[in-house]
Amino acid sequence: MAGKLIYFIVGEPSGDILVSRLMRALREKAPDVRFAGTGGETMTEAGFESLFPVAELSVMGFWEVAPRLPLILKRMKQVILDIEAKRPDVLVTVDSWGFVSKVLQRLKKRGVCLPKVHYVAPQVWAWKKSRAPKAAGLIDHLMTLLPYEPPYFEKYGLKCTFVGHPVIENTARLPDDQAEFKARYGIPERCTLLAVLPGSRHSEVSKLAPVFGKVIRQLAAHFPDLFLLLPTVEAIAGEVETAFAGLGLPCRVITGQYERYSAFKASRFALAASGTVSLELAACGVPHVIAYKFNFLTNKIIKHLAITPYANLINILAGRFVIPEFVLENCTYKLIAPAVLELLQHPDRAQAQADEAGKYMLKLKPENATPSGKAAEVVLSLINS
Repeated sequence: MAGKLIYFIVGEPSGDILVSRLMRALREKAPDVRFAGTGGETMTEAGFESLFPVAELSVMGFWEVAPRLPLILKRMKQVILDIEAKRPDVLVTVDSWGFVSKVLQRLKKRGVCLPKVHYVAPQVWAWKKSRAPKAAGLIDHLMTLLPYEPPYFEKYGLKCTFVGHPVIENTARLPDDQAEFKARYGIPERCTLLAVLPGSRHSEVSKLAPVFGKVIRQLAAHFPDLFLLLPTVEAIAGEVETAFAGLGLPCRVITGQYERYSAFKASRFALAASGTVSLELAACGVPHVIAYKFNFLTNKIIKHLAITPYANLINILAGRFVIPEFVLENCTYKLIAPAVLELLQHPDRAQAQADEAGKYMLKLKPENATPSGKAAEVVLSLINS
C-alpha cells in the first residue's frame, strides 16, 4: 500500500469534516498513503492541499446555481484534468452529487479507468429516485451514512456498505466544562444562550439570516438576557457576524469543530438550518428547531419533487416529527418564533425532545467499528481489488 494516491472530490463543509476523519483512519491503516483533490478547512488543518477553495462549489437549488455555473464548469474541468495528470489509485467523491456525478460522467466519456467510491448516498428516498440507477452506472461502491439506504441502490447492482454517520464519531468526546467555555468567550454565567446556525453556504445565510433575525427579535422581548452563539465555518464567519450584528444583542462567532461542540453543549436551545447540524445538536443533547428555504421558484420545484414528508433525519428515522421543522413556504418567522418560544418557556418539553432524538442517534453507528474506520476499510479494499 506504500505511496498509494487517493483523490478526494469534496464540495461541502460537511464533507470536509467527514473526510478529515477518513484521512486520519486511512493513515492509521496505511501510513504511506497520499492524498490529492479538493477539500475544505478541516482537511487543510490535517495537512491536505486543496486544488481550489471548495466554498466556490457550495451552492444549492436550481436558480441559485445559475449565476455560479461558469465558475463551477471551470472547476469541473480543472478537477478532470488534475485526475488525468495525477492518475490516482482510487477516486473518492463525497456528497455534492450534482457536481460529482457530472465529473464522473465526463471521466467515463474520456475513458479514465480507476476504482470509484462515493461517500454519502444521494437522497433518493427523499427525491430524485432516478439518481439510484445513474449512480450504479458511474461508481463501483457506495458508502452510506444511514442504515436504510443500501437497498435503494443494491437493486441496481451497486455494491453498498453502511459505514455509519460521522456525527457519532465527531461527538464521541464532548466537552463538559461549560463554565470554562463561557469564561473564554466573555459570556455571562447566567443568560439564555441561543445557538444560531443559518447554514454553511453563502446562499443559505442570505435567505435564512433575515428570517432568523426576526425570530430572535421576538425572543428577545421575552428573554432580555438573550445571548447569541454563532458557530460557523471560517469561509463565511464574517458574513454570519454581519448578518446578526444589527440586532443589538450580545453575540459571539465560534469557529473550529471542538469549539462548535463546546458552544452546542453550553446552549439552552438552537435555531438551525436543515442538515447534518441537526444530528450534531441531537448528539449534544440540545433542543432545537430546523428551517430551510430556497427562492420562490425552487421552493415550488422541491415541494413537487419531494417524496418524504420530512426534511430532518431524526424525523425520517422516527417516522414522525420529533424535531420541529419549518421548510420551504413554512420557513417564516411567524411560524418559527412561537414554536421556539414554547420550548424555551417549557424546559420539560424541550428536554423531552432532546431525550427522544438521542434514542434515534443509536441507529447511526455501525457494528464493531467507527464510521471513519469502516469507510477506510472500504477505500483500501478497492485499491487492493
